[in-house]
Amino acid sequence: MRALLAAAIGLAAALALVFAITALGAPEGKTSPKPLLTTAPSAPGQ
Repeated sequence: MRALLAAAIGLAAALALVFAITALGAPEGKTSPKPLLTTAPSAPGQ
């Protein structure tokens, strides 16, 4: 019975943490207007 109670308390704490992070929302920021210029590596032997 103690294990069940401990599991319920742990689950409640985890859900509270998830809901708190969700309530805060994503941090404000902006993306770069410049695209990332990447090149594929050449094939071996070429």
